[in-house]
Amino acid sequence: MTKALVITTTGINCDLELAEAFELAGATPVSVHLNRLLHQPELVEEFDLVGLPGGFSYGDAVAAGRIAAQLIRSGLYDSLRAAVSRGVPMIAPCNGFQIAVQVGLLPDPSVSSTPPVPTVALADNTSARFIDRWVRFSVPTNTTCVWTRGLQLNDETAVIPIAHGEGRFVPSSTEQLQQLEADGCVAMRYDADDNPNGSAGDVAGLCDPSGLVFGLMPHPERYTRWTQHPIWTRMSSEDMAGDPPGLQMFRNAVTWVHSHREATCSNSA
Repeated sequence: MTKALVITTTGINCDLELAEAFELAGATPVSVHLNRLLHQPELVEEFDLVGLPGGFSYGDAVAAGRIAAQLIRSGLYDSLRAAVSRGVPMIAPCNGFQIAVQVGLLPDPSVSSTPPVPTVALADNTSARFIDRWVRFSVPTNTTCVWTRGLQLNDETAVIPIAHGEGRFVPSSTEQLQQLEADGCVAMRYDADDNPNGSAGDVAGLCDPSGLVFGLMPHPERYTRWTQHPIWTRMSSEDMAGDPPGLQMFRNAVTWVHSHREATCSNSA
């Protein structure tokens, strides 16, 4: 059995969609409240995948994801960092991405055994408005992200839903962005003419150097069935062959877990 941990807490509202995406991809999702994990951080060791869902955790008081991030930094960072070290893929859409960068899980949790000072941010959209629509995206050819590598996309299917007010990716410097790009840590980009929030480098999603931790502002868990595509009734059967890109991402992660498990067993034999 491949178990997926879905971390939920006050204000999270995409946990059911995230759990369903894991299930459709072949994993068994289990939702666990953050409060329980803070008291029993060892529970993380039972899981093969981890998801930080989207929503408005703690009402996004102070800043989007800030309170949830501080709680995780204080009592769960070590367990999540250890999970990455042992090869557990993690996905953090939307509010989850905002949490992950403030926790220090992105852009690189391996740099510090204690929660590092955040080096990137997700700021207010340049429009200063909440944006809820579908956007066009692409995957950089050099990405190391296990979630997005090898996605089968075409002009009709390379779209994904977003819903956020604070999604503008801001690196600490131009040099940092260039390094992230060179290291294959940019996992997803908005099309240059469809950047909804003003993100630097059109960055829509980021992964850590291992390719396991994937944070993104779009919602792949809302694109696991073709009928969720905004113009699915006008799409051809060829366009809808195979899985939608959102589901492909989750299948990629589950497949990676199975391959990693087999490789670990072979090395132990």
